[in-house]
Amino acid sequence: MIDLPAPLYATEMAQEAGLMQIGPIQSRGGQLSPLPIPRRRTQAEVEAEAGMERPDLPDQDRLTACIAKAARDPQAALADARNWVSEGRDAGQNVRANQCLGLILSNAGDFDGALAAFAQGVAGIPKPQEVAAVPLMVMAGNAALAGGKPEDALGWFDRALAVRDYTDNAALGALQADRSRALVALGRLAEAGGALDEVHRLAPEDAEGWLLSATLARRNNDLPRAQRDIEIAAKYAPRDPRIGLEAGVIAILDGREEAARKSWDSVLAADPDGDAGKVAKGYLEQLGPVPTSVVSPATEKPLAP
Repeated sequence: MIDLPAPLYATEMAQEAGLMQIGPIQSRGGQLSPLPIPRRRTQAEVEAEAGMERPDLPDQDRLTACIAKAARDPQAALADARNWVSEGRDAGQNVRANQCLGLILSNAGDFDGALAAFAQGVAGIPKPQEVAAVPLMVMAGNAALAGGKPEDALGWFDRALAVRDYTDNAALGALQADRSRALVALGRLAEAGGALDEVHRLAPEDAEGWLLSATLARRNNDLPRAQRDIEIAAKYAPRDPRIGLEAGVIAILDGREEAARKSWDSVLAADPDGDAGKVAKGYLEQLGPVPTSVVSPATEKPLAP
């Protein structure tokens, strides 16, 4: 029997993403290949569309500088962000300061603190301009999810989806992917599948969404659907090692050992020193060496998952 640990579902991948990627496309450890997702608008662009006036919020350049400093010196950036928050006369002036503070805290693993900062940022955006708060709502939801609070996360994601006039399909698709993670964590798998169907509708070339739906189908023992979805994911992100790992697991559960070996060999070759490569190596070691003798079809027994 092959004791394959289940590949990480996205909610288990969330904690070590880049500072600007608290959202959906995250993985535990290492830099994985970027996914070909349509460009998302910046928060400044969203704010401009919502009619937000520059005096309502601190200078965008300061947010950019805060995030850049966090990449170089997290502790100094954290102190600066907290000082920045203390400078604001009201919640509206603290929106970007809280955004930077939340990103820094999230990157440091303080998800409760990050959630509080993002929530304060949302509170500083006036209701008529709520469309500009959607990115911060998503950040709050992801902080809650990473902090083990899927119910709170789902509340933030649903709140973001309820905002009218937010029309960025790529961002909405990413939001539905985040929502699916929360639903999986809550054991609401059918609803998670519906959320992923929305991802495919809104962002059909989002490889992350296809990877998630393949993983969910595999967990639901729907191997034909899992194989279909992982092939689509591979079409859009052929170098993403997570896709190779999942493809191998689907293959081994379907009794296709040779296909599983090929998938994991490709991951090991592409990412020999990374987390994905280490997992692939472990899977291959569990399979053992390639058989040298041919076993007749009548006596061959598939490997048990």
